[in-house]
Amino acid sequence: MGDEEAGQRVDRVLARLLPGVPHTRLFRLLRRGEVRLNGKRVSGDVRISSGDTLRVPPVRVEPPPSVAPETAPRVSNALIEKLGAAVLFEDERLLVIDKPAGVAVHGGSGISAGVIEALRAARPDEPLELVHRLDRDTSGCLMIARRRSTLRSMHAMLREDAFDKRYLVLVRGKWELGKKLVDAPLRTDLRVGGERTVKVAPDGKASATEFRVVQFFGQLATLLEAKLLTGRTHQIRVHAAYAGHAVAGDEKYGDQEFNDQLRPFGLRRLFLHAHSVSFEDPERHVAMSISAPLPDALRSVLDALTARAGRLKPSGTKPKPQPLPARAAPAPKPSLRYRERPRKAKSAAGRPAPSGRVSRSTLKGSRRGPRS
Repeated sequence: MGDEEAGQRVDRVLARLLPGVPHTRLFRLLRRGEVRLNGKRVSGDVRISSGDTLRVPPVRVEPPPSVAPETAPRVSNALIEKLGAAVLFEDERLLVIDKPAGVAVHGGSGISAGVIEALRAARPDEPLELVHRLDRDTSGCLMIARRRSTLRSMHAMLREDAFDKRYLVLVRGKWELGKKLVDAPLRTDLRVGGERTVKVAPDGKASATEFRVVQFFGQLATLLEAKLLTGRTHQIRVHAAYAGHAVAGDEKYGDQEFNDQLRPFGLRRLFLHAHSVSFEDPERHVAMSISAPLPDALRSVLDALTARAGRLKPSGTKPKPQPLPARAAPAPKPSLRYRERPRKAKSAAGRPAPSGRVSRSTLKGSRRGPRS
């Protein structure tokens, strides 16, 4: 194993060395000890180091005669040409494209091919890998590593939050919070009807987004710049809705009345665009900054809002920021040494109120006549 394989898991290296072999078969080879790393049995989650020796048994899989051999996902020429024209930056290690809205970054969930499959079809000799991901409906800067060593260094930078990723987002109403840091933990492992849903929850992962006003459109909408301090799924959309300003065009976490009100202005998609990414090149140690211009479809919406927004207000009532559910305080433990006794109520004079028992002095005093 060389530098390109260093840091990778054994099971992923096996999948690359034995293309077409089902993962269940690869795991069976590992369980049986047929795969050896430096002469020893190994599990699939072990990381490989440069100079290691990996012994892989000869494996051959022949499909039944009635089953056609597995083929690569079909990628349309139109998608390949569209992504080829969307390249923002390219060198021998990194590729940055302006991902169009509506195109998934990879296949799955009924999608045969996405950005990475189309790029691999256009560049079959390159080991292309996604550095990060964008939602299907989000446009803008998307980074793809052209070397596995670059992928490892980029992932290390992501873990250390060494990237400055900024988005342009249109939200409901007039943002009166100024420069606002929304620091609310997110749970990203929730499923509603089989679909992933992200919610603010005290037991979620730490998540932070910094919002800054770019332009007001009367009381109707506000254009914000969102800076990601963490990279959770749907983070900007959930944090904006949590602050009481839903993202325009968001069908999942947004405001349907607001979305309907923006349709006459030409909005037909989620108004969320990854407009810039900045970082220090880990190998050459030089500062890099790449930006993607706002798409024409979103720019035309802003132009239409500029002409009329001063006379329009959002329909319905303004949503309030959602309070963060507080953790329940633990109940105090009872004392084992002393037994609590009920306190006696005090009278207006500050003396203890009379109890049900009557003292002898009180009885004697009651027999005496009034004092002269």
